[in-house]
Amino acid sequence: MHVPGAGATQYEEMGQAKKADRFKGGLESLGTGPMSQGQESKQFDRIELAAKIFAPPPIKFKDLDAFMSEHKLLTGPVFPFDVRTDFMKVTESTDLVPVTLQMKNRDITFVTKDGVARGVVNILGKVTTITGKTVQTFEDTVEVEQPSELLEKSLDHQSVYWKALPLMPGLYRLDIVIKDVNNPDHVGIYGRALNVPTYHDEKLGTSTLILADQMNSVSSHSIGSGNFVIGNTFIRPRVSSPTPSNPNPPVKFRRDQQLSFWMQVYNLGIDEATKSNQATVTYQISKTVAATATTAASDTVVFEKQLDSKDLGSHSDQMTVENTLPMAGLEPGKYKVTIKVNDGISKQEIAQSAPFVVE
Repeated sequence: MHVPGAGATQYEEMGQAKKADRFKGGLESLGTGPMSQGQESKQFDRIELAAKIFAPPPIKFKDLDAFMSEHKLLTGPVFPFDVRTDFMKVTESTDLVPVTLQMKNRDITFVTKDGVARGVVNILGKVTTITGKTVQTFEDTVEVEQPSELLEKSLDHQSVYWKALPLMPGLYRLDIVIKDVNNPDHVGIYGRALNVPTYHDEKLGTSTLILADQMNSVSSHSIGSGNFVIGNTFIRPRVSSPTPSNPNPPVKFRRDQQLSFWMQVYNLGIDEATKSNQATVTYQISKTVAATATTAASDTVVFEKQLDSKDLGSHSDQMTVENTLPMAGLEPGKYKVTIKVNDGISKQEIAQSAPFVVE
């Protein structure tokens, strides 16, 4: 606008208007033209457009939204479900937050038709800032189908739903409402704080240590997409069921299952000469021995293995530690998986642990 001959409008290039005309009244300085009569309102048009662009998507399940926004009271029995949240670094300013929901099939109402028992659950989730601004919403319908003759056996199993949300580091609130479609008065509500961590550039950091009952590599066309897919790995987390007396219980595995664990490590030091990292990774499984009248509680290491970070990605400041172990060799009891990382270049150490129970 202030450089001669630059930024001229079409009318100014044709000699039918002057740049000086842009400053004559109104809220905008777009220049005169054939459609300039409504120019004064264009600033408000832009504000309206920006509001629509940054507004959260419209909610499809209005009845579920009422339990969040209006704090509508439940009219029937509570629909119990468990929630797990994990955190991992995507970019310098964005984390990926997978949210895993677990429902018992016994709590879902099934309707049998043509020899197939079918249960349907509507899910609505919302992430808001501490000032109440909505930053993420997700809603989905989960269908659980079983042959009618196998329904009774499947009632002791769980159904799992997974959604990955990109979020900036900070403090949020996560609200989730689920409804049993075949029993509309059967509704469950979840609301908790969600503290998304910041991964500093120069500080060694890790994602959440995930214990899973299923983990495998995915095909190249499925990398980074689909349920339970993180990068090139399909991983279905185990979700614990908290109680009032034990809000953070360990996850449970049977001896005929396999234990898979997954964790990412960030900001490893890189040697300038070799352009590679130099860290050691130690993962171990220890059994928790309960305290007695004469001895204190202690952990006994039953399995340990050490790896070189070069075997997991030598030329990167990030690596993924993952493995699958059978549970058949472990006696029933309480255990803990611990992963320790010792960075030989930055001289930093970090460790993550997660408890579990073998039944």
